[in-house]
Amino acid sequence: MLTSWQRYADGHARTVDTMTAALLFAVFLFGSEITMPHTDQPDATVPTIVLAAVACGTLLLGQRTRPRTTTAVTACCVAGAAALGHLITPLLLGPTMVALYRVAATTRRRTTRRCYLTALALIVPAALLLDPVAHPWVMKTVSPAVWLLFPVVTGSLVRLQRRYVEAVQARAEYAERGREEEARHRVVEERVRIARELHDVVAHHLALANAQAGTAAHLARTHPDQAQRILTDLTGTTSSALRELKATVGLLRQADEGEAPLAPSPGLGQLSELAESCASAGLDVRVALEGTARPLTPGVDLTAYRIVQEALTNVTRHAAARTAQVRLRFGRDRLTITVTDDGTAAPSASGDGRGFGLIGMRERAQSVGGALQAGHRPEGGFQVTTRLPLYPDTPAPRERTP
Repeated sequence: MLTSWQRYADGHARTVDTMTAALLFAVFLFGSEITMPHTDQPDATVPTIVLAAVACGTLLLGQRTRPRTTTAVTACCVAGAAALGHLITPLLLGPTMVALYRVAATTRRRTTRRCYLTALALIVPAALLLDPVAHPWVMKTVSPAVWLLFPVVTGSLVRLQRRYVEAVQARAEYAERGREEEARHRVVEERVRIARELHDVVAHHLALANAQAGTAAHLARTHPDQAQRILTDLTGTTSSALRELKATVGLLRQADEGEAPLAPSPGLGQLSELAESCASAGLDVRVALEGTARPLTPGVDLTAYRIVQEALTNVTRHAAARTAQVRLRFGRDRLTITVTDDGTAAPSASGDGRGFGLIGMRERAQSVGGALQAGHRPEGGFQVTTRLPLYPDTPAPRERTP
């Protein structure tokens, strides 16, 4: 019911203000007839009507636009009524109380306090010094102070409630924007991750397939038996590429399409298979281990494998190399991986070490809290070195494999 009245008051402010002013005009006149026992009623009907009209008319015109001025004018009217000999009651204070409520509900606390003290400064001295009837001093001092304090407290509470509601709404809007930003950020991260997976899978297998096809074409005329073996390896390479590509693209499926069966993600345990696939393309890969091998977290294991895979892919595509070496060094809390080759060209399409392959490797290393460096070796060839934490704080995303 209160909410309905508030909605009506907000939509019909002028009507509500007019009704309020008319009601307070009648209340002011009624209050002027109240006297103390054994006290003569002052004969001042016309001045009282004028004061009531001025107070209520000012309230009607200025309570929403000039509440401070309205408070001062209505307080002067109450002081005039006290000077005529009327008893200061809440009925006479009605217009001033409404004006003070507007001040407290719409302005700062300091302004409200000043208006309250100004109203008392206008009413109390007039009642004490100009009252011809000699009403009790309590009715001239304490009563106005108490009654005028009531709208100040009520208006302040309303103002605080409005601010609280606005703050809650602002926090809710901020939280909603934050959720939207977080959702967009996650979408972008997922797209980058899927793009990186596609690059790793497609680039590696296509590079091997291209090298194997070229080797097979060269040997078909001189060593048909070896060409047949390489063609068999080419079939396995393309089949593996299709399986991994299907698994990666499968991440784009909707959630209601069901879950595909998952197999263990690639890791350093598959380095021997990776080396064999590179051997069929004419690149001799040697794997060396330093220190005591320890189990890796799935994120670091996948990241290490993908970095080695991309480094060897770059060697196959861009470096005129015959051999490559992969060295794994297990430290106390870090795994250092070094991939070197004996080629003469940089493993980057642009030749400056800033190809997408190197960018992807750096991003992978950083995703688990590691770092990667790449550059030419003084003795020739290219070297990729990455340091990965054995126990990262940020796990890498899980990968689907067939």
